[in-house]
Amino acid sequence: MDMDFYRGRRVLITGHTGFKGSWMCRVLINAGAAVTGYALEPPTDPSLFELAGIRDRIEHETGDIRDLKHLEKVFARVQPEIVIHMAAQPIVRDSYKDPVYTYETNVMGTVNVLECVRLTSSVRSFVNVTTDKVYLNREWQWGYRENEELNGYDPYSNSKSCSELVTGSYKRSFFADRNIAISTCRAGNVLGGGDFANDRIIPDCVRALAGNREIEVRNPSSTRPYQHVLEPVCAYLMIAEEQYKNPDLAGCYNVGPDDRDCRTTGEIVELFCDRWNKSGDPKRAGWKCGNEGGPHEANFLKLDCSLIKSTFGWKPRWNVETTMEKIVQWSKAYFDGADVAAVMDSQIDEYLMINT
Repeated sequence: MDMDFYRGRRVLITGHTGFKGSWMCRVLINAGAAVTGYALEPPTDPSLFELAGIRDRIEHETGDIRDLKHLEKVFARVQPEIVIHMAAQPIVRDSYKDPVYTYETNVMGTVNVLECVRLTSSVRSFVNVTTDKVYLNREWQWGYRENEELNGYDPYSNSKSCSELVTGSYKRSFFADRNIAISTCRAGNVLGGGDFANDRIIPDCVRALAGNREIEVRNPSSTRPYQHVLEPVCAYLMIAEEQYKNPDLAGCYNVGPDDRDCRTTGEIVELFCDRWNKSGDPKRAGWKCGNEGGPHEANFLKLDCSLIKSTFGWKPRWNVETTMEKIVQWSKAYFDGADVAAVMDSQIDEYLMINT
């Protein structure tokens, strides 16, 4: 990825106040992009958005993705060149509690963003971020490819499948003869410092440490494609850049780790505990099996990322062991009251191999 490409570019990000959006903002700020974010206020307290000082470094617009009129005004004012859509209700278990809000946000939110893209002549590149859970999960042992059936099981996963279909329809109906490149990206499970969401494994680990408790792991045998948050964030930016230059590269792309980093949740927690306990911190990490009850969640999920590799020459840079070292580094800085934004910038530079 050519970070100089983004210098001075007008980039609009929806969902920028979330965990993944905050990392993306930090990457783009460092690249010198003119970033506008449209989202609700941060979904957690504490939040990476506030800890990393992002609010004062970008144009921050508080808004609901379901509010088309407000969103239209922001697009008209900003005239973005690149749009990356990440705003969503992202938690599987929350989607069972409030399916209507999940569908309104994840489906009609996508419609609203695409409608604004359709009406804004400045947009040249659009990336819709969905999830690895868009596929009809048959619990098989090989990775899903981009041409597999889209039919997520739970309301969250299914709403993201719908978001993919909406994007495909808009692309065929309104953008076939226009110079606007449109892609969707289906990313695996992301890990990284600064995630404070509920029902995610690393935040659960950090909260347990803070409360001097054992980590409770709900489904330790579930297998997921785990990757550091910078892997998909930088992949989205790479695709947005390359399709801006060559619209023929637009498509649907899986973004996930190599097969050896598709690990069980239990393995991920064991790795976290091992790295934490070797860090010298007086807090000791340990885990136990928790309650496996609750609504249905997939047991085995893996992605085939051959397409993004063959199209762009992309490949993952950090394996799960390196990822866990970066998480422990960030978490220790957070507990120690250190400058977590500086830790993020250091990790971004290392990932992008800047001055290393």
